[in-house]
Amino acid sequence: MARVYLSLGSNQEPHRYLPIAIEELRARFGEIDVSPAYRSAAVGFDGADFVNLAVGLDTDLSPTELNDWLHALEDRHGRRRDVPRYADRTLDVDIVLYDDLVAQGPGHLDIPRKELKHAFVLKPIVDIAPDLRHPVGGKTMRELWASFPVDSEPLVVVEL
Repeated sequence: MARVYLSLGSNQEPHRYLPIAIEELRARFGEIDVSPAYRSAAVGFDGADFVNLAVGLDTDLSPTELNDWLHALEDRHGRRRDVPRYADRTLDVDIVLYDDLVAQGPGHLDIPRKELKHAFVLKPIVDIAPDLRHPVGGKTMRELWASFPVDSEPLVVVEL
């Protein structure tokens, strides 16, 4: 079993789509850790604010199999793949960390996700796994957050 951390986000009806995604993750993977949800500005395009959270789970799926399952989850809930990469989304689910795997470059999933440099990905993971070490730099999530530029990407806690 691998320990995996996912980033979930939505800027189209997040109060509808994020709870549904959490339910489906629980149904498939059993007990999961779920962070608080945070509202933040869209990154990379001019769009509605996103609501993001993190989930920690254990899986026997390979990274590719898990990514395929997550894409099917997104697709079931209206994710469009015929729009630019940076666009409004009903549901966006990414593998951020998969055990201590480092897989990047052509033909690989991007693990750990480069988006871990953003507050909306890092802070939710800090909330559920503060002592987890980054597989490349070795710093804990708490240490990475402590060195994050204050107020560079404001987050607001929201209820789902």
